[in-house]
Amino acid sequence: MITSKTVISFLLFLCIHTFAQHQKSWSAKIDSLIQTKNHSTFNGVILITKNGKTKYSKASGSRNLKAKIPLEINDQFEIMSNSKQITSVLLLKEVEKGKVDLDKPIKKYLSYLKQSWADSVTVHQLLNHTHGISDIEKPLLFKAGTDFKYGNLSNILLGKIIEKSSGKAYRDVANELFDNLKMKNTFCFSKGDQRNLVSGHMISQKDYKVIDSSFINEENLPADGIITTAKDLSIWNNNLHKGKILSEKMYRKMTTESVQSQHSVFGKDKMGYGYNIRIAENHGVKYLGHTGLGDGFASLNIYIPESDISLIILENQMNENSENFYYFETLIKDIILKSELVKPFN
Repeated sequence: MITSKTVISFLLFLCIHTFAQHQKSWSAKIDSLIQTKNHSTFNGVILITKNGKTKYSKASGSRNLKAKIPLEINDQFEIMSNSKQITSVLLLKEVEKGKVDLDKPIKKYLSYLKQSWADSVTVHQLLNHTHGISDIEKPLLFKAGTDFKYGNLSNILLGKIIEKSSGKAYRDVANELFDNLKMKNTFCFSKGDQRNLVSGHMISQKDYKVIDSSFINEENLPADGIITTAKDLSIWNNNLHKGKILSEKMYRKMTTESVQSQHSVFGKDKMGYGYNIRIAENHGVKYLGHTGLGDGFASLNIYIPESDISLIILENQMNENSENFYYFETLIKDIILKSELVKPFN
């Protein structure tokens, strides 16, 4: 005789089993993907956390393709333009102290600038890349605030504003923040301090090249110069997006769309852009994120507020064919956004 208790138990078992299958499905898809060789084989680390707990963690490939030393999950990578998010936070902390005004012209803080546009371009416009500056010796590409043009120069200038405001070197201000957050494996690049940094690689269709020297220097640290691990970036996300670094007001400014731009990882259409962070939506899921590319490295850092998920992918390789930039990052992002991890089984 089948009782109601038996039916309930069966349904509960079915739900648990179905959820487990879905759980296995998304992780199995990632496992399968990073073993493919359609464009290149994945060479990097992946960390996925939910509510601060690790849901997926994997290192695949080599620290150096010539030496064939296996990667480990705690290896350090150059994150390139994902460094810009850190610069935004450091600048906004100076705003919180009342030392910088987002709406003031940058001439107020960088008196050495000689071009007339220094009296009209604002700090806010540096943060969201609507400044129009292509070169500090040339006229603007467009009237400040009327268009979007992504680049490193804005963050180099932001770094100088941080130094002017704080009275300290950018490297020291950044490293102090990392220490406070207990990001023990994160630091500003230095040619004399490599620590556990892996080698970068440029990948072609038939071969690869180990990148022997970095283009990072003291000036472009605020744009590209942070070295870190996947675990430390998850610590960063957990602190930044849960109000532990910035005030609610400053965090809102950073993560609120103030202009739109397009990037292949986030889709074909233009999406929101804040202060060195994208405000995106794919597959019905809203999330925040950014990418980094260069020196033979590629990185993706995504945070999904509604489900408290961080997706961090760090590769020590980049494809010389621009059509294959972020190949694995884009596909893994889509797997996660469509998974039961984000949209729980009902």
